[in-house]
Order: sequence, then structure tokens, then C-alpha cells
Amino acid sequence: MYLKHKVFGKLFNIFTKFPINNNLISFIIDSNESFSSNLEYIKNEFESRGDFEFNYYYKDKLSINSLKKLATSRYVFLNDNFFPLAFMKFNNKSTVIQLWHAPGAFKKFGGSVENASMLKLISDNTDYLIITSKYIEDYYAEAFQIDKSKIKVLGLPRADYYFKNHNIENLRQNFNNKYNLESDKKIILYAPTFRENEEYNNVFNYLNVDEFNKSLSDDYILALRLHPKIKKFYSSQIGVNGDYIDCSDYQNEQELLLISDILITDYSSIMIEFALLNKPIIFFAYDLDNYMNNERGFYLDYKKDLPGPIVYSTEELVNTIKDGIDTSKLNPFIQTQFDDVDGHSSKRIVDFVLNEGEKNG
Repeated sequence: MYLKHKVFGKLFNIFTKFPINNNLISFIIDSNESFSSNLEYIKNEFESRGDFEFNYYYKDKLSINSLKKLATSRYVFLNDNFFPLAFMKFNNKSTVIQLWHAPGAFKKFGGSVENASMLKLISDNTDYLIITSKYIEDYYAEAFQIDKSKIKVLGLPRADYYFKNHNIENLRQNFNNKYNLESDKKIILYAPTFRENEEYNNVFNYLNVDEFNKSLSDDYILALRLHPKIKKFYSSQIGVNGDYIDCSDYQNEQELLLISDILITDYSSIMIEFALLNKPIIFFAYDLDNYMNNERGFYLDYKKDLPGPIVYSTEELVNTIKDGIDTSKLNPFIQTQFDDVDGHSSKRIVDFVLNEGEKNG
């Protein structure tokens, strides 16, 4: 099963005999750049420090030149799983840092739910895993099968975005222009996650849009952002669909969170970033019993620890919005997911990496 990863590792290891370029930084990334934002923030921070060179190694594009650069980089950052890492033996002067693309701990993943042998090999070849909170350290140690000494609580680079100055009015106008809207109604963003059980993936079998709009459309616009895997479970055209806006194609998810007034989700980790904005979150868990029994489970107590109310039907959802959403759990929740909420995660990470490099170089 892992033959191609082993072959890649053997090819990579040939190039580790070349000398390290102390100014070269590599980023391992998907071709669709789906998790690129963390890496871009780190790149920008390094650029502010000096004259570094950067190499993007795309996972599914075998480039000998890029592979050689990867093997001779002083620092290597990744943001997601990269299974060949289990068989890659970096030069001991290289430092490999896993940033991970998601903040905090919500749904179980990795070694918490599946065979961990491959993950252990990957973590053996990883120098540091960056997380957002000491509170979640045990979860990540299990998920990555990594020694706690390698885990550093330094934050999430992409979260720095929310602490910059943004012109919200301009962002909202761009949204209106894209979807031909004239309204300044508040935006309710519905971002459901993917279920392994196909029966529950068509959200319109559970969300009565007519009932929703009949009660709320005077004040709100319903915007839907679907997980890519959910697309096949419903039929609609991207854009305005009369009753709601399908903004699944909206390029910058973080902009969308900034301009949204309320988030409706279920089991998606998007809620952790939205919580940073101190705005209301509702958990529409119409299939909670099935999800709890048949999906991968949670690190927290779903019914007790969430930073917002749980509803199970359209009627409950509408009434919760009309009555006002309880936000009293937001701050306590954020404190469990982030040690520092200050917009300086990228700086902390680069400070740490450079200082460790000086000690170990």
C-alpha cells in the first residue's frame, strides 16, 4: 500500500547528501493550495526578517529540482499529512515543522481513530508540531503519535488574519457584487460538514428553507458554504438560488467569516475560528445520534462543551435566532482552544524556529 511512498523516500534520500542551504525554506503543499494560508503567513514573516529563498514542493508533481531544494532546505514546513515523510531521512541540519491547518481540537482524527503505525513513522521524522493550546496537547500527541517534547504551543498562523485591520464594508460590498445583491441584511452562514453516512449529507432534507425564510428573510440572508464532498448530494447552481446564496465557491473563507453575523454549523472545525470573532454560533445537529454512534467522535463533550446552543430541527433553529443566541460560552471555549489570542502566532513560530536553529546549527 505504501510502496509509492517508500520509493519517493528513497529518491528523496539521495539528495540529502548535498549541503544544506541555510537561507532556503521549503513548503510542502497540495497543488490546489487548499491549506496554503498558514504557509503564506510564515513566508511573509520570514520575508520581514531577511533575505530567504523559498521553495514550494507540490505533493503530486514530481520535480527533481524542487525535490533537491526540499532535501537541502534549512527549514521545511507542512500544513497537512504527507505520507512519504515516513520514509524521508532529512539531513540533521534541516528542521521539519508541522503547522497543521486547523486550530484547537474538536473532531477526533489521525491516531485517535485509526491505525497509528504510519503516523508514528511520520512523526519520528518531524521535529516540531505546532498547536494552539496546552489544553489540547494530549489530543494532538495521540492524533499524530508524536512525543510531547516535540509539541510547541505557539498558535495558528492563519488566525493572525483576524487581528489585522479589515474594511468590513468593502468586503461586504464585494460579496454583494459577486452575488448581485443590493441588500444590507445580516448574513447567516450555514457551513455543514461531510458525513460518512450518505443519508445525512443532503442538508435540504433537514433544513426547511421555506420555513427558515418565512420567519427570518426580512432581516437575514442565508448563505450556504458546502464541504466539497457534499456537492454530489444536492442539485443547485452556484450563486443565488432564490431562497439562499450558495457561496461554496467564495475564494476566501476567512473573509466570509468576517462578514457573516451568525454561523450555523454542526461538526465542522470552522466554528473554532469563528469563535475568535466573538459572534454567535448555532449547532444544527439533526443527525447527532447517528454521528455520535457511527462517525469518528469528538475530543470534547458535544452536548456540554460547545460555545453555542444545539438545535435539531428547522423550528428550533428559527426560534433560537429570533429569541437571541446565547454567547456566554464563547470566551471560556476560546480559552481552551488558544493559549494566546493576539494575532502574533506567525511571529512566535518564526522566533522559535530561528532561535532553535541558532542553538542546533
